[in-house]
Amino acid sequence: MGPVLAGVLQLLALVAALALAHKPLGTYMAKVYSSDKHLRVEKWIYKGIGADPDTEMRWPAYLRGVLGFSLVGVLFLYALQRLQGVLPGSLGFASIDPDQAFNTAVSFVTNTNWQSYYGEQAMGHVVQTAGLAVQNFVSAAVGIAVAVALVRGFARSRTGELGNFWADLVRGVVRILVPLAFVAAIVLVACGIIQNFSGIHEVGQFMGGTQQWNGGAVASQEAIKEIGTNGGGYFNANSAHPFENPTPFSNLFEIFLILLIPFSITRTFGLMVGSVKQGYAILATMATIWLGFVALMMWTEFSHHGPAFELANGALEGKEVRFGVGSSSIFAVSTTLTSTGAVDSFHSSFTGLGGGITMLGMMLGEIAPGGVGSGLYGMLIMAIIAVFIAGLMVGRTPEYLGKKVGSREIKLAACYILITPALVLVFTAFAMALPTPANSMTNSGAHGFSEILYAYTSGANNNGSAFAGLNADTQWFNTTIGLAMLLGRFLPMVFVLALAGSLAEQKPVPATAGTLRTDKPLYTGLLVGTIIIITGLTYFPALALGPLAEGLA
Repeated sequence: MGPVLAGVLQLLALVAALALAHKPLGTYMAKVYSSDKHLRVEKWIYKGIGADPDTEMRWPAYLRGVLGFSLVGVLFLYALQRLQGVLPGSLGFASIDPDQAFNTAVSFVTNTNWQSYYGEQAMGHVVQTAGLAVQNFVSAAVGIAVAVALVRGFARSRTGELGNFWADLVRGVVRILVPLAFVAAIVLVACGIIQNFSGIHEVGQFMGGTQQWNGGAVASQEAIKEIGTNGGGYFNANSAHPFENPTPFSNLFEIFLILLIPFSITRTFGLMVGSVKQGYAILATMATIWLGFVALMMWTEFSHHGPAFELANGALEGKEVRFGVGSSSIFAVSTTLTSTGAVDSFHSSFTGLGGGITMLGMMLGEIAPGGVGSGLYGMLIMAIIAVFIAGLMVGRTPEYLGKKVGSREIKLAACYILITPALVLVFTAFAMALPTPANSMTNSGAHGFSEILYAYTSGANNNGSAFAGLNADTQWFNTTIGLAMLLGRFLPMVFVLALAGSLAEQKPVPATAGTLRTDKPLYTGLLVGTIIIITGLTYFPALALGPLAEGLA
């Protein structure tokens, strides 16, 4: 079997598995967030945190819950790292420096999981399990909660109430993420991924000597890392490390976990707004972009001139031979079109155009299918922009799901789509203009520029993957990427929740003969075009200086 055919067959198997899981999981999540009953363990949690899960919240109160909970998470994780040197189970590792502790705390709380440290050489068992793994669960649940609040904004009328943040948060963890991660961890252990709390020990022979590795609860953290579109690896090599991802099957299974909730939540959306067809329209948009990016990535990585590429059947440098070009291409696209950031190959080693595809996936806003929750609300923002553009074309007030898109709604949507590009481009410009940040680049020219552009794109879009080659463990990058992650996560949530509140207050508008049907292929095409054009106009100059210049050289 040729490598191209193997890659295509893996893609078909992945699509089939996602299709089988779409309906049951999407329906289950809709029931979870529509239920008025609380499990016993949930009642214990509410009592412990002093929350009333039956109190409805307007968008300012919901936002205060999101920001307050996340602030506590940042402070706790920062303190845990700073105290690591005196904690049991630290494996002898020292406490983390202030700038790196700030960066890591922000990274995991914002669902970014950017890592400027070597996991196996810096973090002990307590920080990994009680700190980082916990945030993998709750940061993902926060993203889903904000998405559900926006969906309620479309579904409800004449009220500003969006549900209860604490109930949405707890249900997301207890009823969705924990059960899925439990089952996934068992599968990953069966695949050969380690799960223990052993100390540092020597293994194997390497260049005439031995290597030192520490164990860890890797399978359980790997499961929620992928399911929650987190991406932070136990080891520096991330999902390219055999302790995290040992076989071709485990690799394909991890891709499946990455895409599972983001694709399935479109059905949750359709059921909650009372139209499954609307969910299918969003799903079709996501799937079209994702499949298009996978096809482009495989083409760039398989199709090369020269004897070295031809003998290797593609660009294998920087890729694991046990996965090959096809599977690595699917993983790279899936991890950058979501907010996962896990890698099973190193994106800096991809071809110039291939590296550009990974960057463009993040620049789209990671909405195809996007992160857990964040992908859905990002796509719904773009859906509002698309109906607004369509309304301008025909000269009528735009509507989406029975709600008018007026000046307030379009201003909030515009702020949402502008904030992340502004963060990326401004921070990149400063890093390139100042002398000290540029010293962290391994390469010069277009590829060196791509290293810095990728870093801020990854941080501001809460992806967390790295282009490799950039020494990001400096005070400048730890601080500025940390700020990009904070602002890139929570400022968009402000606009999303404000928009949800505005929509929930509206009176539904009945559909007429002139209403744009947003559940038809025509609208799906318009939405795909809107996403590509807006992103292209925003980022094309930066891409032209980096991956396009390198790829066309």
